[in-house]
Amino acid sequence: MITVVGTGTWGTTLAVQLARADRSVRWLARTDDEAVQLRESGENQRFLPGTEIPPAIHITSDPLEALEGSDLILLVVPSEAMRRNVRWIAPGIATDSILVSATKGLETDAGKTMSALISEELPNLASDRILALSGPNLAREIAKGQPAAAVLAGKDPQLTRQAREMLMLPRFRIYTSTDVFGVELGGALKNVMAIVAGICDGLRIGDNAKAALLTRGVAEMTRLGVAMGAQPLTFAGLAGLGDLMATCASRQSRNRHVGEQLAQGESLEAILAAMTNVAEGVPTTRAALRLARSLHVELPITELLHDVLFGGTTVAQATVELLERAPRDELDGLRMNSSTRN
Repeated sequence: MITVVGTGTWGTTLAVQLARADRSVRWLARTDDEAVQLRESGENQRFLPGTEIPPAIHITSDPLEALEGSDLILLVVPSEAMRRNVRWIAPGIATDSILVSATKGLETDAGKTMSALISEELPNLASDRILALSGPNLAREIAKGQPAAAVLAGKDPQLTRQAREMLMLPRFRIYTSTDVFGVELGGALKNVMAIVAGICDGLRIGDNAKAALLTRGVAEMTRLGVAMGAQPLTFAGLAGLGDLMATCASRQSRNRHVGEQLAQGESLEAILAAMTNVAEGVPTTRAALRLARSLHVELPITELLHDVLFGGTTVAQATVELLERAPRDELDGLRMNSSTRN
């Protein structure tokens, strides 16, 4: 039995696709009214209209009912709602539960990854039972049955493989990793860079400039990840470069849309008010910068984006400031020392 917590676009996609693959699925809605709407309409009219919900999915708003006897719990909620949701479902989580976070974000105030947050809220659950799923996973493509791949990270390789068997689908291939922090950070930080990609497209500054900025963005992601103990190669994989490519190129990307609209003169408040889904890159920009400052890691692109989003700096001013930065060694802060190599 798999329990899906979260009724947004990605949560809906995972619940529907798993059920179509003959997995037993329970789906936890936020309210009684939402559960009734999903059951009676047979589709998620708000987040994924037109995609039929298989009748076999058991939809409920009662967390104890949703979690009873569950083998795996998929947490697919916005990062800012993760702590609240974990507290809500905590009474129904057994010590042998496997929890998988499919959320790509950081907690804004503390800069915590989702696995760290979950572990903090569930001290009786062993940390190797908290996994992270990430990768180039545009929900609407997967909902249509188009092929995709992801990476599932967990500290216990055997447990991670067990979870992979429950989640992998004919057109959704899952690789495994032991680098939980790296996979989570890749998924979260690429949303920041997707806003930057949207700004590049909105300004029409060219593919050369966009490629240069995103390449330096990967360097920023990696520097912060390494400072937190992540493996640098993770950021060249599905959760890093792969997710970055999909999110920065696709018209379906919410974060890219935010950047494009900012470049065209729209205010952040107006952009977010017009969106149905959460653009995780906005709060993650704030969280990533706080985290980087606490670790003394330099993130110039993220810092300038933060000034645009929250500090009143215009997109044009930020572009000039970035171009005026002094040049440096391309691999500065990324080289592994001899002790690390050994």
